[in-house]
Amino acid sequence: MSAALGAIHADPAFPWTVEDLATRAGMSRSTFAERLRKRTGETLIAYLTRWRMMLAGEKLIHGRDTVARIAGSLGYGSEHAFNTAFRRVMGISPGRHARAAFDDAR
Repeated sequence: MSAALGAIHADPAFPWTVEDLATRAGMSRSTFAERLRKRTGETLIAYLTRWRMMLAGEKLIHGRDTVARIAGSLGYGSEHAFNTAFRRVMGISPGRHARAAFDDAR
């Protein structure tokens, strides 16, 4: 399991599948999916999306990249798809997230 989670963390932009990660963990897809859910409380897609959004949030606050560049660096093919996912997971748009952090720093 740690090999699979390490792979996600090392390359969050990769289009991971349960099959890819189960192979890395040396498990069947169903066993891997079950153990991942028990360990993280989430499905693979939910865990991967949340991890990507946490990274994006940090990049928005501390980086100088555009939203489009951040989206691409985390595996999103479009800025719109990234914005939608960010808002769903973080509860705020990427732009507002960056501005709120800037305003808090003042």
